[in-house]
Amino acid sequence: MKRIGIIGGLSPESTLYYYQEFIRLSRENFESNVYPEMVIYSINFSEFLNSDWETRLKILSSAVKSLERAGAELLAIASNTPHKVLPELEKIAESDFVSIIDAVAERAREIGAERLLLTGTRTTMKEGFYRKELEKSGFEVTIPEEVEEINSIIFEDLVFGNLQRKNRLVEIINKYDADAVILGCTELPIAISEGDVKMNVIDSAREHVRLILRKAIE
Repeated sequence: MKRIGIIGGLSPESTLYYYQEFIRLSRENFESNVYPEMVIYSINFSEFLNSDWETRLKILSSAVKSLERAGAELLAIASNTPHKVLPELEKIAESDFVSIIDAVAERAREIGAERLLLTGTRTTMKEGFYRKELEKSGFEVTIPEEVEEINSIIFEDLVFGNLQRKNRLVEIINKYDADAVILGCTELPIAISEGDVKMNVIDSAREHVRLILRKAIE
């Protein structure tokens, strides 16, 4: 099995969720006590948030190099928004990256979902990199009108594990007609699970971990 390198800390809550999913899926799919070798580079979330994208790319590039020096053979970012600069990171990495957008598309195909509602941070929803990749794969993608409100719930509540506005998230999602909602921020699964809303739920973090594990044993 390849050694996995995870860029985490974006936020710490989502990195914890990733690690729990690695353990859960390993127990479901492997023999007793078999877990992947993993190196997690947890960056300073405050430094990342308060930087421009040029600086953020430098922070992420440094994390890539640190993970590869630690022997990582397969790389992933435990967050959706930084995938905005994934093409640049792939150019400097010696190891392969596993994209969270690829994982989401794979899951959508599995469940036969064609019309997708994309929720996430402001950057993920509005800047187009995520939507365009999915549209290239043949999906119809809707961006909710409540971009700023969802962004606020993520950064003011969920990154701290606060679920006080969960019902409002459910209300927003249920307003739209889609085959599935993409939880396109790795904090959103902390609040929303399958059955909470009227449509299928694609947990980007869970699907990402699933794809990473599969790539690690190929």
